[in-house]
Amino acid sequence: MAIAISVQNLDYYFGQGQLRKQVLFDINLEIDTGEIVIMTGPSGSGKTTLLTLVGGLRSAQSGSLRVLGQELCGATAQQLTQARKHYGYIFQAHNLHGSLTALQNVKMGLELHRELSAAQMKARSIAMLEQVGLGDRIDYYPDGLSGGQKQRVAIARALVSHPKLVLADEPTAALDSKSGRDVVNLMQSLAQEQGCTILLVTHDNRILDVADRIVHMEDGKLKRNSTAMTVSH
Repeated sequence: MAIAISVQNLDYYFGQGQLRKQVLFDINLEIDTGEIVIMTGPSGSGKTTLLTLVGGLRSAQSGSLRVLGQELCGATAQQLTQARKHYGYIFQAHNLHGSLTALQNVKMGLELHRELSAAQMKARSIAMLEQVGLGDRIDYYPDGLSGGQKQRVAIARALVSHPKLVLADEPTAALDSKSGRDVVNLMQSLAQEQGCTILLVTHDNRILDVADRIVHMEDGKLKRNSTAMTVSH
């Protein structure tokens, strides 16, 4: 099995000089291609920081962080931008642009893909919205959508580029239990169809069963025994 994410001896600090504070300590983690891994832990434990490093949204400072075969530790801003072409992101707040329709929001997930024509982008975006059950909402603005529908648009935007890796930060936090379950089931089925890897941060115990594996973070450290914890389906 190929390894999608390999983190070795990763430390991370916020701030400079006397204000410098270590927030991640000697992180070691491997995630296989196609695996769904959920990361749990209390607020402030470093989960989101690690997720943003894996996603190339911050620059790793020390250790090794290989994502889809590319070393991100010490990568330039341009290299990180190129790497992000292969990732999909889903955040707690759906982060939709209120002035754009559902279709236009999803098309934003393809803006780094210059090889696609405008017509191809539109066709792929419509197809993705249909897959998430919003084919009749493509021209709706976010204000006209429910919370669950907005998060479905966010998932469509994350998956429209057929990413090899999906990173999700509390994707169900603002949703009721049914909408939350629908959203993770959707992520799971679409990811399996596309063969991508998922790393998902959550406090939501209702969705842990979608994981192949659960890892637990506390005080900036991954708990040793947690990486072996397997969820029975």
